[in-house]
Amino acid sequence: MADLSIRNLSKAYGRVEALRSIDLDIRSGEFVVFVGPSGSGKSTLLRAIGGLEAVTTGSIKIDGDEVSHLDSSERELAMVFQNYALFPHMTVRQNMEFPLRMAGLDAPRMAVKVAAAADLLRIGELLDRKPSALSGGQRQRVAIGRAIVKEPKVFLFDEPLSNLDAELRVQMRVEIAKLHRNLSNTMIYVTHDQTEAMTMADRIVVLRDGEIMQIGSPHELYHAPSNRFVAGFIGSPQMNFQDCELLAAEDGSCRVRTISGGEHGLPIEVAGESPGVRLVLGLRPEHAQLEPSGDDDVCVEMVVDLVEHLGPVCNVYTQCSDGSVFVFQAPETFRAAPGDSMRVWVPARSVHLFSTRGGAFPRHVTVPQWG
Repeated sequence: MADLSIRNLSKAYGRVEALRSIDLDIRSGEFVVFVGPSGSGKSTLLRAIGGLEAVTTGSIKIDGDEVSHLDSSERELAMVFQNYALFPHMTVRQNMEFPLRMAGLDAPRMAVKVAAAADLLRIGELLDRKPSALSGGQRQRVAIGRAIVKEPKVFLFDEPLSNLDAELRVQMRVEIAKLHRNLSNTMIYVTHDQTEAMTMADRIVVLRDGEIMQIGSPHELYHAPSNRFVAGFIGSPQMNFQDCELLAAEDGSCRVRTISGGEHGLPIEVAGESPGVRLVLGLRPEHAQLEPSGDDDVCVEMVVDLVEHLGPVCNVYTQCSDGSVFVFQAPETFRAAPGDSMRVWVPARSVHLFSTRGGAFPRHVTVPQWG
């Protein structure tokens, strides 16, 4: 296990800045996920940590030791890639032994390490097979096993499940989470899949255009996004956004008028903003209700475009009177046809509010904590 500290890290390819002024601390034994859209810099940051990309400026320290000038082989890390990178002419055992052989370990010690990793990953019966005789999930376990035998300070995973089908992805997600629990190693995991990030991470680092947008637990990013980008990126279906105008702000709350003409009081502080300023109101689809539950509920009138039946819930895609799109989740018993008119209510306490520059205003409601 190891602490990792990054300070003022930047990476440029000519005039293109892939990473800008990254500051990040990862605690020993923590599982941290880098997530963001394509081109956000998440894989570049991982490769910089791993020594596969030379940094332009900045510092990378592992357990207090500066490593940004060291080769990858000197950093005591292990990487697992999207492509399994197994030697096709070697058996599983030989693939797992390879990094140990390169380190000069003797045969008895190699055998012990490989057997222990194979037992942990439940691939003992595969040791004499070659990669061509393995499924995708089995190959990924072998790649992870090859990393485990090195006993690294930090594990680095670069979208390791991207090549697997949906069912295997779920299974391997669980396996990697269990692996972290059993090994207690520091793990850094890159993915573009927010579901992987939300279900696996102790903390998530959301990146966009080479910059960190927010760092926090899955719970924090979902309930208290610090900006509109994170609010829209985390959560599926995506948060609904609607333009609004600030009417008044007092007593730590505000009153807004939406572009559809509705006026609503919100438990949100908008310090520094004057009446008349344009803001953006955010509503998560799952917070919508088919019946009002309180006097502060926001009513939205809409016309149904499409209903997705997903078993326990339905995703309902609609169009509001102002032409904006609104998505909400309904129970599996919900029935509506395209063209139907309806109303949906959202409790004001569930609403988020953002400036037109993207920053979030603090809500004066209690964010639920993990039970």
